[in-house]
Amino acid sequence: MRWLASLAPGFATLGLLLAACDGEPPPPPSVDGGEVALADGTRVVIADGSGAVALFDGDRPLLASPERAHPIARTFTERVTGNLGIWSFRRQGVAEHRYDRFQAWREEAGAAVVEYALVPDPEAETPSEGVATLRIAPGERDDTTVITLSVTGVDATSIALPVRCDEAGSFHGFGEQYQATEQTGEAFELMVTEQGIGREGGLRDVNGDAHTTYFPMPYYLDARGFGVLVRTDRRVRVDVCAADAEVAWLEVIDSAPLELVVFHGPTPYDVLAQLGAEVGRPAPPPRWAFDGAWISSQGGRDAVLADVDALEVAGVPVSAIWSQDWTGVRMNIGGGFGVQYRWNADLAHYPDLAGMVDTLHTRGYRFLAYANPFVDPDLDDHFPEMRDMGWLVEDPSGDAYVFNAPNEQSAHPDLTDPAARAYVQGELEGMVSEVGIDGWMADFGEWNPLDAVMHDGSAPEGYHNRFPVDWHCTNRAAMDAARPDGDWVLFARSGWTGVQACSMIHWVGDQEATWSESDGLPTVVPAMINLGLAGVPYVTHDIAGFSGGPSTRELYMRWTELGAFTPIMRTHEGNRRDVNHNWDSDAETLAHFRRFASIHAALADDMMTWSDEAQATGKPLVRHLLLEFPEDLATWEIHDQYLLGDALLVAPVLEEGATERAVYLPAGATWFDVWTGESLEGGQTVTVAAPLGSPPVFHRDSDRDDLRAIL
Repeated sequence: MRWLASLAPGFATLGLLLAACDGEPPPPPSVDGGEVALADGTRVVIADGSGAVALFDGDRPLLASPERAHPIARTFTERVTGNLGIWSFRRQGVAEHRYDRFQAWREEAGAAVVEYALVPDPEAETPSEGVATLRIAPGERDDTTVITLSVTGVDATSIALPVRCDEAGSFHGFGEQYQATEQTGEAFELMVTEQGIGREGGLRDVNGDAHTTYFPMPYYLDARGFGVLVRTDRRVRVDVCAADAEVAWLEVIDSAPLELVVFHGPTPYDVLAQLGAEVGRPAPPPRWAFDGAWISSQGGRDAVLADVDALEVAGVPVSAIWSQDWTGVRMNIGGGFGVQYRWNADLAHYPDLAGMVDTLHTRGYRFLAYANPFVDPDLDDHFPEMRDMGWLVEDPSGDAYVFNAPNEQSAHPDLTDPAARAYVQGELEGMVSEVGIDGWMADFGEWNPLDAVMHDGSAPEGYHNRFPVDWHCTNRAAMDAARPDGDWVLFARSGWTGVQACSMIHWVGDQEATWSESDGLPTVVPAMINLGLAGVPYVTHDIAGFSGGPSTRELYMRWTELGAFTPIMRTHEGNRRDVNHNWDSDAETLAHFRRFASIHAALADDMMTWSDEAQATGKPLVRHLLLEFPEDLATWEIHDQYLLGDALLVAPVLEEGATERAVYLPAGATWFDVWTGESLEGGQTVTVAAPLGSPPVFHRDSDRDDLRAIL
């Protein structure tokens, strides 16, 4: 039969000719793959036939693309709704342009270059021709690789890159997410927005959804020991193995080339260090930030000083008093107490505020205040001058852009204008130099309009995500100028890639004063952990929530327990401060709060040690279990307990009425119950008694009887 085999090539050629005669083009020949060794030691392996790309650090796998999915460019228009800090985008007239045919690869100028041809749409009148070019090159540092995807043949609205979903890998992070840390199976957009009120049901543009967040970030950690960051300020849509269990998609809403940086690791901690080198690290808080609780006190000079007196009588360790209503009181839309939006004091509400601050300093307290970027057109403090000088963001008609805001209407400073930025910085510096303020909540930053006209010509779609970075960098510049010794704090809400270099502390936003799993106490823990994975080592939260409510005694006490084992223990009376439970609502709550504030203060030396470590390595103070125990796969999915530093395992009670909870103790350590001294071996889940006053907390490999002794 050897003669028949010798005819096979002829039959194949005849088949191709016949197919061509039928009007069908012959299939393109298969392209062989290969391997390119980059100068940084990364191996780029290109698969035969498909052109799928896999990166290796030696033999250790890094990022890979799937065999059966290739780059896609999309064209569409969008219908945009929402003007309350949350926007929804509905695509119309979507056309997908698939670059499905692997056509060539080469080594070029030290990079691996892989090309995929655009597969024409047979129904198109004039089919397009184009190429998607994937360029893999060494990064600016030896521990990173940069991947760039560009397309031709299409005037793209977005560009999407597929990533292989490996059963052995993970997708942890994407910024401050509230529902989990591992996002496999989820699909969502990354854009700076309000968190939403309730985050389930209702109108999305008000209530939000599971992934609306003040601080998104197009970045994830694979727990095997590498990370991926999309370098962009544009909105990013991610599908994390949701539509297809084998394929994740990273889609940037932009026609510019899509750029990724891959952090090599090899451990999760190494990835965080490499991320910090890319995006920056914050200044460390001073020692006093950890020495006691930060107490929110409002209502004017007399009310604040009365609170200080009560705290001293009760023996509560307090390091700072913060009064967000120093600018004056405003009633919120829908009820509740808000503040006036300005950078000046309301001297009728706080007569001789500077004198009050001096008194607090003399008594051993720091005074913290509040600032946000809104410029209120109904107040004369800033708007008239900024409007006349052209220092406000403009609308498309060239006027100062006055948009819907929490105080009904506001404008924004144009922080791309050096003169406007200098004005805002000067006003913030005055809070320190003229009043003596030691720091403040740097609120908001999520509302810059999507059609704003910026001084420097920045595209508003991208600058929307960049605005919070500029806002927090302006705050940082003010503090660096006013307090060059570093004796200050700032706590921010909004963020995007790069804010880490300017902000100091992030708080996790405006949770509901409830037990809600979508927007209450339970969401605080994954949010703190995710901020740590995003390169934010210092975090805090409102005890006991802000929106909704009223809070109850049990909720307040459980939130207090969580606060004690948070880097910054800080209270907030909430939106409904006249009816919310507070630290002084009754004797039982006051005793509980005093004890846990004392426990928090007892951890100050530990906090300083972990803070020094954060500065040197990027390790967060609130740590996902997998950071310390990456080989223990059981830790990967856990998002309701965490490590404080490297040794304290904290499993807060997050369910109303619960008096026990299940706790996973990671393998490879002995764990000592802080409240009983009992030791248990790791690698098991245990059910722990957790009455009020004894939230499950364990210490690694040694007892902490010093904490147990605090009564």
